[in-house]
Amino acid sequence: MTLTQAFNFSIYYVAPFWAIMIFLPKWNITKKIMGSFIPFIPLCCLYIYYLLTTADPSSLGSAFIPKLGEYAKLFGQDGGALVVTIHFLAMDLFLGRWIYWQGQEKNIWVAHSLIFSLFFAPAGLLSHLITAYFSDNDRDDNESETDAAV
Repeated sequence: MTLTQAFNFSIYYVAPFWAIMIFLPKWNITKKIMGSFIPFIPLCCLYIYYLLTTADPSSLGSAFIPKLGEYAKLFGQDGGALVVTIHFLAMDLFLGRWIYWQGQEKNIWVAHSLIFSLFFAPAGLLSHLITAYFSDNDRDDNESETDAAV
């Protein structure tokens, strides 16, 4: 598989998972798929394979002594850019899965946070944390109990 094919595969591979979490969150098949870690295995395998076979070993050393210029060199290589892309896709999907399950367990709306996470993961995480805070039914119940005790 060429680097371009691996890149395209990775992008298209994660898309259905995001789609079902955003558009079909209550569907039993979504719950079953997102209840498993199996969707992450191909991404992890691709990541490790291309990390070991395409990234310049001297650039990989920058992971242990991070310097912006070294990271820029790594990202400037096709193999390095592919490895970083797969890394982001895997970790963003993992975050999306966590947000999805938070929504299911707490019965809160998370579609907006999932969309943010798909494109801008840290913004999606912040969006979810804010949404979860203001939607926290336990917090509302505890405040009501405190008010009733007074």
